[in-house]
Amino acid sequence: MEQMLTGAIAVGWLVAGLFFFRFWRHTRDRFFLWFALSFWIESGNRVALGTIAGAGEDNPAFYGLRVVAYGLILLAIWQKNRPGK
Repeated sequence: MEQMLTGAIAVGWLVAGLFFFRFWRHTRDRFFLWFALSFWIESGNRVALGTIAGAGEDNPAFYGLRVVAYGLILLAIWQKNRPGK
């Protein structure tokens, strides 16, 4: 049951990434690209958590991927809100 839920969460992250990627293709705004990449990293993280035996969310490798994903979101927000040139 746990693997099925992990897979469903991974698919959710993947679909959210595709959603933002579609907006990036229409607008070419990097904000949407950073969000899409972040969600795809999260999806890959969930797939790895579900497939590697004995893996836990507190493992530094998985936690580091999550930090990178959320860092991309912060980067997107920062770039979108910085003053214009």
